[in-house]
Amino acid sequence: MKVSLEELKRFFAEQFPQGEAFGTLQALGDGWAEMRQEVDASHLRPGGTVSGPTMMALADVAMYAALLSRIGLVPLAVTTNFNINFLRKPVAHAAIRARAKLLKVGRTMGVGEVFVYSEGMEEPVAHATLTYSIPPEKYR
Repeated sequence: MKVSLEELKRFFAEQFPQGEAFGTLQALGDGWAEMRQEVDASHLRPGGTVSGPTMMALADVAMYAALLSRIGLVPLAVTTNFNINFLRKPVAHAAIRARAKLLKVGRTMGVGEVFVYSEGMEEPVAHATLTYSIPPEKYR
């Protein structure tokens, strides 16, 4: 693992403070990360369900954290592809959590998957696959 939980939290606070709006980093390991997002009325869509953009943002930042655990603090690693399947309706006012896991990391790309859960439910509410571009050394 190239970065610790505390180092990544500090990096996010200094370099990506707006990321706090998308969830809080809870745990980090080699190639995986867990994040949590409190859900309030601003995260809901009509019909009383957590909005897709809320779940997508949490999944994206969780994958970014998982990738950085493996490659180190590389600010210009960016999402190049994002696919999500919404599987079931989340609980309207329960927090959501994401578990991201890298599937493959090469020199220029990282691929992973994220399961999103609604607290109080065992089954995932969404599943996402993401690809990240990793910049060459000269841009780090």
